[in-house]
Order: sequence, then C-alpha cells, then structure tokens
Amino acid sequence: MTSPKGRGPKPLSDILGELFAARGFGRLRALKELEDAWNAAVGEPGCRQTQIGEVRRGVLNVTVAHSTLLEELSAFQKPMLLEALRRDAPATVIHDIRFRVGPIARPEPAAPAPPTSTSSPATTPKGFRRRSGRGGR
Repeated sequence: MTSPKGRGPKPLSDILGELFAARGFGRLRALKELEDAWNAAVGEPGCRQTQIGEVRRGVLNVTVAHSTLLEELSAFQKPMLLEALRRDAPATVIHDIRFRVGPIARPEPAAPAPPTSTSSPATTPKGFRRRSGRGGR
C-alpha cells in the first residue's frame, strides 16, 4: 500500500524500466537487432561492403562501398530488404532505405602478425637515407 503522496515502495519493473531508458539499453538492443537483421538480409559478401547508419523518420541510411553495389541494392533488392528488416527487426519502424557511397569502417585486426624472420635487413621509407654509425650524419 502506498501513501497518498505517492511515496513508498515502487515496483521493481518500474525502476528497471526507468534505468534502461536513462542508460539507453533499449536503443542499443534495437540497433543490434537491426544490424543482425541487415546482415542476414544482405548476405555474406554484401554485409562486409555495407554499413548501416541511423534511422531518421523511418528512413534507414546505409553506406555502401561502391556505386555498383548501390545500384544493385537500390534497384533490385530494396523491396526484399525492407520486408526482411520489418520482419526481423520489429522494434525499429522502417519505411524506406537510402543508400550512399562512402568509406566502410573496418574492424581493427585482433593482433598484428609477427615478423616471419628476424634476420631480414631493416628497411627505410623511400627517399630517406640510413644513418651510418660513423658519427656526424
């Protein structure tokens, strides 16, 4: 029983709902759901050459690697992509997709490859001279 002024215990579901909204967890979950749906709809070669952006007023912005892919997606696959996104990412309302050509951010490699041989001579950038060990220059 709560007091007339609204003080007292609050249900845990209300507190968690407010916390999730304040921290943006729902938006992150919806974005991950949308990204997974996009990757499944486009397929393996296409998902490496595209990057989804934000959704504004129901329009999903997608960056593609080159103009040939842009034409293929917008002219031939757009209705199928919209249907798949609406089905697999129901938390995000999408009415249209806009494509643009631009750079695709690649994930950083996990670790650089170790050198194959330690006895190889040191290389210098083109146009630079190596210093000799004779003092001076």
